[in-house]
Amino acid sequence: MQLTKHGHACVVLSDGDRRLVVDPGAFTPDDPLADGSAPGTTALLLTHEHPDHFLPDRVRAALDADPGLEVWTNPSVAERLEGAGPRVHAVGAGDTFTAAGFDVSVHGEWHAVIHPDLPRVRNVGFLVAGEVFHPGDAFTVPETAVPTLLLPAHAPWSKTAEVIDYLRAVGARRALAVHDGLLNDTGLGLVAGLVGERGPGQPTPYARLVPGESTTV
Repeated sequence: MQLTKHGHACVVLSDGDRRLVVDPGAFTPDDPLADGSAPGTTALLLTHEHPDHFLPDRVRAALDADPGLEVWTNPSVAERLEGAGPRVHAVGAGDTFTAAGFDVSVHGEWHAVIHPDLPRVRNVGFLVAGEVFHPGDAFTVPETAVPTLLLPAHAPWSKTAEVIDYLRAVGARRALAVHDGLLNDTGLGLVAGLVGERGPGQPTPYARLVPGESTTV
């Protein structure tokens, strides 16, 4: 299976002619659904409703353009796609399904706290093919092994100490950075050092793919 990083929190998972896209949003200028870089995509997974992960008009346009495309997401996002028909599936923690030929399990329920005075929204994480876990905007620890963790490297709702502790808790075989669209090169280097060789230590090797770069998982 190939994993291709796109801007911010978006990745594409592919195996032969099977393609699945996770969380293209406003900080993903190279949107694989819009720019044709993921032809044959039949599955879209959306973790939550914030615009850096989900743009309703863009998703509706993708559904209109491709009658074979299906969406899996939490009930709040599904409500915002009302009228799109049975190709939009609402899922929650503990659910399993098959999308683009990949077995997917759902973990977590809520977005991380940004501030106590701000309402929390629903957030689900997706473990794809038992191999790659995208937690969305949360530090969800699945109750199963996670070979490849897509790590939210930077966010308004986190601090680096929490990122390190999350890596320790999951204990994945490796971590790949996502949710890094607000960092410049200096910030990317700082985070990489703190979760890696210049930090307090954690068991998981960490790396960052640049947008458009792929790796085998």
